[in-house]
Amino acid sequence: MRLSAAARREQNWGYLMIAPTIIGLVVLNLWPFIQTIYTSFCEHLGFGNYKFIGIDNYVEMFQNPEVWRATWNTILFCILTVPVGLFLSLLVAMLLNAKIRGKGAFRTIFFLPMVCAPAAVTMVWRWIFNSDYGILNQIFGTHINWITDSKFVMIACAIVAIWSNIGYDAVLLLAGLQNISKSYYEAAEIDGTSKVNQFLQITLPMVSPTLFVVMIMRLMSSIKVYDLIYMMVEDTNPALTSVQSLMYLFYRETFVAGSRGSGAAIVVWTVAIIGIITVIQFVGQKKWVNYDV
Repeated sequence: MRLSAAARREQNWGYLMIAPTIIGLVVLNLWPFIQTIYTSFCEHLGFGNYKFIGIDNYVEMFQNPEVWRATWNTILFCILTVPVGLFLSLLVAMLLNAKIRGKGAFRTIFFLPMVCAPAAVTMVWRWIFNSDYGILNQIFGTHINWITDSKFVMIACAIVAIWSNIGYDAVLLLAGLQNISKSYYEAAEIDGTSKVNQFLQITLPMVSPTLFVVMIMRLMSSIKVYDLIYMMVEDTNPALTSVQSLMYLFYRETFVAGSRGSGAAIVVWTVAIIGIITVIQFVGQKKWVNYDV
């Protein structure tokens, strides 16, 4: 079917409008990722020169116990941060959605950690977790080495991650809650439905699409965690191996050891993990995400 001149002009304008976004995705995302895949099959010789060595980087990576330890640390970090973070974010969103005074001020307060510099946030939390004069040990009368003890360093980093992201996730979930028609709750109250059942039968199903999006964002962010660990745990810290993530290991391999091929292989392995988890999420969401409005 041939388009009219007016339709072709409108189509061309559409292509022109999306061109900057498409070019940005190709130049800043797609092409660098293709280069990363190629680099993962090469040995870096310095000054931008590479030598193709096949799958040697991958063989070496999967034989390295440090990679498997970093993989487990990354998965454990997701397990510690994502479920608790989603629960607390939904709780905060429901409180902010309630009829209380000063809701706007509370929303701003909860969102503030997202606009604070990560370095400043880390400095404050390092002081809180300090084993000698930290406020946390002072309150509970303990002497726990939160950052230097391998038993607690992952928990400490998880607490900071959850605290930093609750406000942002709560704002997104609040938007989902405010899209739920009040008529559902009015009908439920007429039927004598309890508040708990209203949450389980109305709120949770109706906010599930937003919750699903937030869960995907938080999982990807947790898998790619680097800056938090880098600023919380020094490279001379004996507990580093207990919290070192895949992205932190990528940094060490690429910029400290100078092995860009090995670092690129770690990135590809991380992307593969993200892809597998994303596929599982999209398959599983058919059973619990409700898109019927």
